[in-house]
Amino acid sequence: MEDCLFCKIAAGEIPSTKVYEDDHWFAFRDINPSAPVHVLLIPRQHVKNILALTDETNKNFSDFFLVVKKIAEQEGLGDNGFRLVINTGAEAGQTVFHFHAHIIGGKAMGWPPFPEDK
Repeated sequence: MEDCLFCKIAAGEIPSTKVYEDDHWFAFRDINPSAPVHVLLIPRQHVKNILALTDETNKNFSDFFLVVKKIAEQEGLGDNGFRLVINTGAEAGQTVFHFHAHIIGGKAMGWPPFPEDK
């Protein structure tokens, strides 16, 4: 997609701190991390969010969890765990409308993960 920030990052048009890449996926460090490890994993193919997946685009998502596992292990998150967050839609907090998963860890995180609405 022409104006998509994450498409431009995956294509190397906008600099990022790369953590992982293969034919279908690109991962980079979040520029505003919420934990010592905060990596964004994006598909190279533009998909707006989970609700925009189709049978065809889903074929490129078949290894998603294996890629998450590789990144978590590479970042040293295997022993103490990590949080995997996928926001879908504006009300859920999605601000860039290109599917992305946040891999967050490196510190103890409380529960519930979000403050209560007041």
